[in-house]
Amino acid sequence: MVVKNYYKILGLETNHVSIEEIKSAYRQAAKKYHPDLNVGDSLAEEKIKDINEAYKTLSVPASKRKYDRLWNSRFGKAQRAFAGKEKKETIINMFLGNIEKEETTNKKINKKSATKGENVETQINIGIQEAFYGMEKILSIRTAEGKIRKLTVTIPQGISNGEKIRLIGQGKQSENGGKNGDLIIKINIEDDHQFKLKGHDLYTDLLLTPWEAALGARANVTSIDENTKIYIPQGIQSGERIKIPGKGYRGVDGTRGDLVAEIKVVVPKELTMQERQMFEKLSKISNFNPRKEKI
Repeated sequence: MVVKNYYKILGLETNHVSIEEIKSAYRQAAKKYHPDLNVGDSLAEEKIKDINEAYKTLSVPASKRKYDRLWNSRFGKAQRAFAGKEKKETIINMFLGNIEKEETTNKKINKKSATKGENVETQINIGIQEAFYGMEKILSIRTAEGKIRKLTVTIPQGISNGEKIRLIGQGKQSENGGKNGDLIIKINIEDDHQFKLKGHDLYTDLLLTPWEAALGARANVTSIDENTKIYIPQGIQSGERIKIPGKGYRGVDGTRGDLVAEIKVVVPKELTMQERQMFEKLSKISNFNPRKEKI
């Protein structure tokens, strides 16, 4: 049976790591080999499959313990046995690099070295829905010669606010045959009329009638991808918040924040005759006085 070294796949040298360290390593590896940043690279596609497989196993304590027993028998012993050899090989490679550099220095002494083109940084605004589901966006770039160059940028699902996308070789042109610079795009996620994004939590308003707030009720709350029915406790006040776990924004690593519903009690602007009579009756029989309670 072929056993993959999941720790090596995630860039970890040992299995003595915490779940948080595994998550951090996964995020870095997933970004590096994300298909949207490695279009047409079949090696990157296979790599991301291994990365997801490794994370799925190592991020769960029970499956990690089971895998660690196998890892220690297959990779742990070999790692300890060849630790000294690996260190020696590194030193040898360093010397070889120095020799090669000395041999080629004289050949390049009169040749002007190629310089990489400058990176270009810009930023674009997208909506919360666009960031949540991912999208393609066309950018129009004005070159130094005044020409317009169009690029299609793929925004991955669950990108974080302020995160940057690097397009290799799409920056300023190089000089003397060097590589072009990169285009670095900062993503700004804008709030909309329905949701506000804070980290991975989504904030929304939940409008209630006075009787729903006073008596308690069950109400539908619209999340970004579905409706959720929640219980409203009686006597809830405007400004109070109800948290719905796991219904917020989903990041690129699959983790999801909470949906936070802020209560806003709304009174009708126009009343029917019967409603007016009910409110007038309530005003006569009720002893509730919010202004008096503040005194």
